[in-house]
Amino acid sequence: MLPSQRHLFEIPRDVCYLNSASYSPLPLKTLDAGRAAVGRKGQPWTIDAGFAGRQHERARTAAARLINADANDIALIPAISYGIATVAKALTIPRGTRVIVLENDHSSPVLEWHARAEAQGFVVDTVRQPADGDWTSAVLATIDRSGAPPVGLASISSVHWSDGGIIDVQMVQAALRRQGAMFVIDATQSAGVVAMDVTRLDPDAVIFPTYKWLIGPYGRAFLYVAKRHQNGVPLEQTSAGRRNVNSENPVYFGDLAYVDNARRYDMGERDHFITLEMASIGMEMMAEWGAAAVGARLAMLNGRIADGVRDLGLNLLARGLRAPHILSLGMAGGIPQELIAGLAAENIHVALRLGRMRISPHVFNDEADVDRLIAVLTKALRG
Repeated sequence: MLPSQRHLFEIPRDVCYLNSASYSPLPLKTLDAGRAAVGRKGQPWTIDAGFAGRQHERARTAAARLINADANDIALIPAISYGIATVAKALTIPRGTRVIVLENDHSSPVLEWHARAEAQGFVVDTVRQPADGDWTSAVLATIDRSGAPPVGLASISSVHWSDGGIIDVQMVQAALRRQGAMFVIDATQSAGVVAMDVTRLDPDAVIFPTYKWLIGPYGRAFLYVAKRHQNGVPLEQTSAGRRNVNSENPVYFGDLAYVDNARRYDMGERDHFITLEMASIGMEMMAEWGAAAVGARLAMLNGRIADGVRDLGLNLLARGLRAPHILSLGMAGGIPQELIAGLAAENIHVALRLGRMRISPHVFNDEADVDRLIAVLTKALRG
């Protein structure tokens, strides 16, 4: 199991930060790289001609490593919404089919399909949030519902942000294949912590940002596109997406054909010299630790919390139904806002999500953090 990596972050001992599912701190190494990069932007004449390309490929390679993908299958994008819009433009959903989404899922993998449904002739079918927390069974039941139109696409998160419920994407993919349906995965709450192998799973697309579990900056995200969909029209028309549009050539528009891989889907203005390096550092650190080791540590911390609050009248998902890194606590009538504020006043930072307390430790947390949460929570609820 990975030991606590608190020494790699600038987190005072009296701060108990358990909210990485919202946004994570940056490692010290990343902070240093960001400061140096800002200085570099102040002196652009020091940037050599190959610098941008090296940054692009470093980030692309780091993202690919997290999901066992080929770097050629990764596009540089700014956000999940951009990735979903790109995929929606590239994929053809058969008329008369269903697009499956999760109730209360992130807005990006849901709203894009609502916006397209009427014009493209499909319906959006929402998997209701299961009372028992078993998202996988709920998704499978929706896919195989008797008498329903065939499924054209499932666009779902692999871990639900509100309750930490984990979805068995292997089982879902098998069910979708039986109907010849496509699979788009929002891995925002799982990339780097829950292992994913796109070579084995073979989804149509996977999208994830860096600002949560990948201990990186805002505004950097990555889109994996299966090779069978790398012939689509990108969301933006850029020189980088074409074979030969180059300002240094005698003829600017030399070859307008698209490049033959996922790079055609790269965002415009992708030369983010500051944040691309910062994103790469976080992804490389996570890959070096490995999802298995990270997940084991966070499962241990959340298990310690679950055991410690067992007698406080709180409800939580069964261990087999929840992701290792997110623990969601509920109570009759919902968790009061005042309880979250009271914890924050004690420098214990968690989140209120859909009436539940979402606790999300990361590699910088340790047993002292979770024991402190348990003690303060016990005092507040028994006080």
